[in-house]
Amino acid sequence: MLDRQILAILREVDRAGSVTAAERLNLSQSALSHTVRKFEERCGVEIWMKKGRSLRFTQAGQHLLSLAQRLLPQFEHAERVLADFAAGRRGALRAGMECHPCQAWLMRMTARYLTQWPDVDVDVRTAFRFDGLAALLDNEIDLLVTPDPIETPDVLFTPVFDYELVLVVHGAHPLAARGVARPEDLRAEELITVPVGLERLDVYTRFLVPAHCRPLRHKTAETTDLMLQLVAARRGVTVLPDWLVREDGAGLPVRCVRLGNEGIGKSIHLGVRRGEESVDYIAGFLALARAADQ
Repeated sequence: MLDRQILAILREVDRAGSVTAAERLNLSQSALSHTVRKFEERCGVEIWMKKGRSLRFTQAGQHLLSLAQRLLPQFEHAERVLADFAAGRRGALRAGMECHPCQAWLMRMTARYLTQWPDVDVDVRTAFRFDGLAALLDNEIDLLVTPDPIETPDVLFTPVFDYELVLVVHGAHPLAARGVARPEDLRAEELITVPVGLERLDVYTRFLVPAHCRPLRHKTAETTDLMLQLVAARRGVTVLPDWLVREDGAGLPVRCVRLGNEGIGKSIHLGVRRGEESVDYIAGFLALARAADQ
């Protein structure tokens, strides 16, 4: 009763908002409508209702759309893997990340991995930032790079890289000479962070909020390069991994300041679906990542 074509139709119609999605499926609009009508007659349900030039999914249609969004990426990935095998390649590793610095770390690792595993393709999915666990569980990615693992029975997380979050200030800032910042020191500062909710920022959850402090102003920047340039121009302060400041801040008039006497320690974790950690090219990436931190 259920075939892949109807799922593909639902997904594309949802993306396009109308039956003009037929062009993406190499179908005429009449052929698409006929296919849906035959399916509805066979199953005894309506999938959508037309409202002017747009469509509104019924409850049954929403259920099938949810199914399509889970299953079709798995079909497509399976087809790519089979094509890789047919072409003599080992497979494809799809990686996603949950933080901006994770991308910089992953890019550094990817270059080494491609050299050691020339018969494996690597596909980096930046679209899964901040929703990586769901993507991993839905088989849309094979490897999740995150500093904040969430324990779940279906996912195995491995810590591979330890670092410390530090406050980055201009070299002439008074805190640069002191070396350690207290939460109240940020009350007079403009804090620059990545554009995510405050509940996802360790500088708030582990440093400012427990001390009932807030910065004078808070603004966001899309890239760590821009954040460092803003600090170098005395436009504010930011919080970044110490290793990232050493690599990307070299040559800039910026200094790292510890957040509190103990600092804020973090680790990059790699998450894979349980049972797949033994797949050779996935195990190879995990081993390479662990060895890189030695």
